[in-house]
Amino acid sequence: MIKTLTVALSLLTTVCYAQTDSLDIKIGQMLLVGMNGQEVDDQLLNNVKKGQVGGVIFFEKNITKTNSFINLKRATWTLQKAAPTPLFVAIDQEGGTVNRLKEKYSFPKSVTAEYLGETNSLDSTKFYAEITASTLSGLGFNVNFAPVVDLSINKDNPVIAKYGRSFSDDPSQVVKHASEVIDAHRAYNVITVLKHFPGHGSSLSDTHLGIADVTDYWQKEELSPYIGLLDAEKVDAVMTAHIVNKQLEPAGLPGTLSRKIMTGILRDSLGHRGVIFSDDMQMHAIEKHFGLENALLLAIDAGVDVLIFSNNIQNSEVRTVDTVHSIIRKLVKEGKLTEQRINESYERILKLKSRL
Repeated sequence: MIKTLTVALSLLTTVCYAQTDSLDIKIGQMLLVGMNGQEVDDQLLNNVKKGQVGGVIFFEKNITKTNSFINLKRATWTLQKAAPTPLFVAIDQEGGTVNRLKEKYSFPKSVTAEYLGETNSLDSTKFYAEITASTLSGLGFNVNFAPVVDLSINKDNPVIAKYGRSFSDDPSQVVKHASEVIDAHRAYNVITVLKHFPGHGSSLSDTHLGIADVTDYWQKEELSPYIGLLDAEKVDAVMTAHIVNKQLEPAGLPGTLSRKIMTGILRDSLGHRGVIFSDDMQMHAIEKHFGLENALLLAIDAGVDVLIFSNNIQNSEVRTVDTVHSIIRKLVKEGKLTEQRINESYERILKLKSRL
């Protein structure tokens, strides 16, 4: 234990000294962006070299039909090698439908969380989770936006139930299977991110397309998986939901933009001290209704640490790193955000990265 702690602190110190303490660098660590093509483009590589981004997320569009393993490995290695501070190299590899590394690209078979929940064999869950984690680790990924811990409350849910993304409507079952997934990823040094807080399982709408209001349907037990996994010390990080829930946020702000939900509930009430990732800030539930500058202000003030811009949402305006970076800097200089608030996220991010 002492040796492990010493190594972790040593890595954290190395990371800290790899960067200056400038505001630009701190803001850069808060940005995680999508890659446009199947090869690392010069603009992204330059952003990484300058420390303007702290992470990159990959989608199926970034995977070649042939030599997929080699080409992906080359891309993640190129980006990581260029980064002055270790990058979050992320992917949504839940299994089943939400599965970027498909069999048609010669990657191992995966199954849905729903299948695993219905089978209810922890050995099966562990088996598939280890395949996923080992594959990600071999490719150079160190963050998986999984497991989903939403409860399958609404069987007609167009974004969770429809794609079999939930283990169960029973919180205890979700905790059991999610724990296996988390443990398998930790064994391969891949960070897991629970999603979508404070619960997307009861929604009737898809936040990729617009506002999803769960006020009349959300149930308190949707917090139970987070409570159980936090108590078991199984939470590496958490992803927000863009859902509106006036039971928790009377003003009607989506969870991602709500200080009452992200800080008041997730941090203060439930005790999460780690990193909070936003869901994609280009999803229409955010982009169409709040505007970029206002959304950035609200999300950071709410307690979000890492802001995701996937460049993967159809009909979404492309946000360049420079644009987002300059807006956040302006908000600090104008006093709308404090530098202390930026420092809080920076420190949480570096602490998580010290595990890589």
